[in-house]
Amino acid sequence: MHDLAARLRGLPPSVGPVRLIAVDGHAGSGKSTFAGRLAAALGGAPLLHLDDIASHEQLFDWTGRLLAQVIEPLSHGESARYTPYDWRARAFGPPLPLPPAPVVVIEGVGAGRRALRPHLAGLLWMELPREESWARGRLRDGEEQREFWAGWVEAEHAHFAADPSRPHADLLVRQTPEGYAVVPGPARAAEPDRTVTQGDGSSAVW
Repeated sequence: MHDLAARLRGLPPSVGPVRLIAVDGHAGSGKSTFAGRLAAALGGAPLLHLDDIASHEQLFDWTGRLLAQVIEPLSHGESARYTPYDWRARAFGPPLPLPPAPVVVIEGVGAGRRALRPHLAGLLWMELPREESWARGRLRDGEEQREFWAGWVEAEHAHFAADPSRPHADLLVRQTPEGYAVVPGPARAAEPDRTVTQGDGSSAVW
C-alpha cells in the first residue's frame, strides 16, 4: 500500500494543486475499506465518500453537486465545503471542509464517471464481479435495507451500462488473503509494466 501511495503522490496534479484519485467499483466491492487504507498510507489524505454526495432522490445524478462543492474550489487551491447526506434523516447536513491536500481520494460507485475523468490524476477499479459485490453488500446491510438494495441494483446496472468506469481504469485492485494486488487497468494495458512487492505482502504491477 505504501508503494502505491508513493506512486500516486508522484503523479502530476489534476485539479489545481491536487492529485484527485478515484476508487470506483460495484457496491459492496470493498471500495470504502480500501480507500480508507490508501488515505492512511498517503499520510491521512482527505477522503470523500460519494455516499455523502448522493441521496435517495439522486442515487447517481449528483455530478453537478460534486463539481460545484468540491471540484471547483479545489481547482482554485481553495478548501472545498460539501454538505453530507444523512441517509437515515433523508436530509443534507451542515457543510464539512475538504482541504486542497497534495492527494485527495474520492470513493464510491461512479467515481470514475465520464464527467469526472478529466479531473482525475488516477482511477482505480475494485476488481470484484457485480453479483459477488452485491451479495456482500446485502449481507453487510442486512434485511433492513432489502428494499433499498432492490432499487439500487437496477440503478447501478443502468448507470454502468450508460457510463462504464472500468474500461478507463488506470489500475485494477484485487483483494487477496494477504492484502491487495494492484495491476494495470484497461487504460494502461498497452504500457510496459514492472512488478512491485508491497510492504504488507501484496503486490503491485506498474
